[in-house]
Amino acid sequence: MLRLALRQSTSGCSRLEPTSLQPAAFRGPDGQQQSFRAHRRPFRRALHPPSVKSAHLRRPQQAHHLGALTFMRMTSAGEGPSAPSHRHTNRLAHERSPYLLQHAHNPVDWYPWGQDAFEKAKKEDKPIFLSVGYSTCHWCHVMERESFEDDEIGKILSDNFVCIKLDREERPDVDKVYMTFVQATSGGGGWPMSVWLTPDLRPFIGGTYFPPRDQGRRPGFKTVLTRIMDQWRNNRSALESSGERIIEALKKGTAVSANPGESPPLAPDVANHCLQQLTGSYEEEYGGFRDAPKFPTPVNLMFLMSYWCVNRSTSDGAEALQMALHTLRMMALGGIHDHVAQGFHRYSTDSSWHVPHFEKMLYDQAQLAVAYITASQVSGEQLFADVAKDILRYVSRDLSDESGGFYSAEDADSVPASGGAEKREGAFCVWTASEVRELLPDVVEGAAGSATQADVLMHHYGVKEQGNVAPEQDPHGELQGQNVLIVRYSAELTAAHFGISLEKVNELLASARARMGEVRKHRPRPHLDSKMLASWNGLVLSAYARVGAVLGDKVLLERAVQAGNFLKEHLWDAERKTILRSCYRGDDMEVQQISPPISGFLDDYAFVAGGLLDLYEATLETEWLQWAEELQLRQDELFWDEHGGGYFCSDPSDSTVLLQLKEDQDGAEPSANSVSASNLLRLSHYAGKQEWLHRCERLLAAFGHRLAKAPIALPEMVRALMAQHYTLKQIVICGQRDSPDTTSLLATVNSLFLPHKVLMLTDEDADGFLSQRLPVLSSMRQQGGVATAYVCQDFACSLPVTDPQELRRLLLDGLSENEA
Repeated sequence: MLRLALRQSTSGCSRLEPTSLQPAAFRGPDGQQQSFRAHRRPFRRALHPPSVKSAHLRRPQQAHHLGALTFMRMTSAGEGPSAPSHRHTNRLAHERSPYLLQHAHNPVDWYPWGQDAFEKAKKEDKPIFLSVGYSTCHWCHVMERESFEDDEIGKILSDNFVCIKLDREERPDVDKVYMTFVQATSGGGGWPMSVWLTPDLRPFIGGTYFPPRDQGRRPGFKTVLTRIMDQWRNNRSALESSGERIIEALKKGTAVSANPGESPPLAPDVANHCLQQLTGSYEEEYGGFRDAPKFPTPVNLMFLMSYWCVNRSTSDGAEALQMALHTLRMMALGGIHDHVAQGFHRYSTDSSWHVPHFEKMLYDQAQLAVAYITASQVSGEQLFADVAKDILRYVSRDLSDESGGFYSAEDADSVPASGGAEKREGAFCVWTASEVRELLPDVVEGAAGSATQADVLMHHYGVKEQGNVAPEQDPHGELQGQNVLIVRYSAELTAAHFGISLEKVNELLASARARMGEVRKHRPRPHLDSKMLASWNGLVLSAYARVGAVLGDKVLLERAVQAGNFLKEHLWDAERKTILRSCYRGDDMEVQQISPPISGFLDDYAFVAGGLLDLYEATLETEWLQWAEELQLRQDELFWDEHGGGYFCSDPSDSTVLLQLKEDQDGAEPSANSVSASNLLRLSHYAGKQEWLHRCERLLAAFGHRLAKAPIALPEMVRALMAQHYTLKQIVICGQRDSPDTTSLLATVNSLFLPHKVLMLTDEDADGFLSQRLPVLSSMRQQGGVATAYVCQDFACSLPVTDPQELRRLLLDGLSENEA
């Protein structure tokens, strides 16, 4: 039996722990499931293996050529020098995925995932080497530089395997299948993921990152390949039968289903259990749910604020709210928050949110914007609303395509402004004290000790002459002498320290940040993944719609409408009634599509439909509600499990996807089943379809065991379970959409966090979209010729109100009734 000792990535693309690569012992569904659900993006900074530097291009004999090549591939258009000539070009050069294009000049005969590769493997009877990653994954870059750009390794791969390179963000269905296998057979997982398959796509060996050559007892990638080749020739039947047994066991171990007539677990019990589990992992000093590394986990924060809404007068409710608000506040003050150019980095490598992994992901910005605007609703604190606006300011500026779509991510690494070909983590974002002093030399009038603007900024944001990054946070010296801005004092304390007014301090800090932002514009930018995904665009559509509605910000709402139009124009095939997974920015900034395009997966339908429902409530334009209904109907056709309930992640008819999985973790992104549960509830009230309400209940029952035993894994689904239990209220506004009286009532609704409601507008048009589906709306009329609000449950309505303050009291009383 093949046993290859290696150190394996268990979280994202970097945490490396001892394990073994083996085709044998399946460790059982419980262990596999728990391990698989724990994988995250890279635990990067403090956890590098000692043998690998977090940089590019260390081989001196190839440094000049590969330096130019890597710089070209890892920058966005216009960021680097003109493209050099390449010694190698493979068929990935014809792809549009930024990740695949990064490998287009490897000396490896790469194929994209598809029939050409499958047929070649069968015809030549060769095993498949499947390499999976994404374009902003640090360890994917390392393995490319060390192994896939190595001519000797490239020849071994090309001569003995059919080599497939896959972007996990384009094909999450394939990624999930083989990550489940790797987790089950090794106890760990992450990216880059390396899996060897039979010609019929069944995995028999899997791992993650491999160093190129042997390092002591740790085998290198070349040795791994040689041993697999030997086993394929001499022990093939054992490999194949082992892989077959594991896949069959995984089919059973990953099954999620409900028996006919089974009910969901009781929502209050599940919610209380979820709160207990979150409380047990909560870190009190700085917030968050572990010591380090710390992830933002907006799904946890949204659950906590929803829990408070129905437990407002209890100590548990108060504790839930305190945990959420303290975490959001500390994150906003920390280095994970980009104080110069806005937005949030992927995670913090320390417990105080100070030194981040500098990658920025679109899905983080979307979910955090919603969490922060929700915090502003429940607390009334302007800080939270300001952060929500700043996040979307970053997205609008740096992640937006002129077509209306949104790009996927910005990398953590970039070339330092001081020069050199070697990229460094955070180089785009960090500052030396001398840079700050040179940029901000002006003496502040009236400040104690003739302090300069630099002195004020350095005091407030903890900038030190020797740098403010501890050595244990920077094992490879990439941030030596550098500073990550983190708020160390309140504006009031900074004002008192320098003997100036609070207004003056805020003015000085804003001016300083703006000047630093201008400097950063001239630094070499990190790589931009300009792929546009339907699912992540759906999440950010929700963010613009919800933040815009709460703030009454027309610019944000217009951007939300633009995003909705983009999705319909570029990622919706109206003829086939199919969402497309992705589209791409072309060389001339046009939107491009591959042929054939990738059809959407469950999360594309669910996240876009959820975004459209939020866009409807923000604009009250029924075209968005109508499209959401159409998407839900199509989602039901494609992904619903008639036997066990719930939705499969991908189309069950795709024979190349070996496992039909139902994602049961709300992680960096919410589970598409969690979002679908909420969508079904909301749409059942808009469309008057009891079928969707029953489908929601069946979905929740299918995940009932998971919800009862480990609700901390599904906080977003717990929110849906609570909404199903407490029953959504219908808030109906009768009036003309743009009239001042209607606007005042809508502003009242939007000022409150009401997690268990649907909002609709009726203008007494009997032929309208909503009136046709909900005949009861025809009985609702304006009172006294002014806009009127009705608050209903199952369309049994309270007395109509026309005064915004009366409406506010009515809505808050409704929250108290839920609590009772």
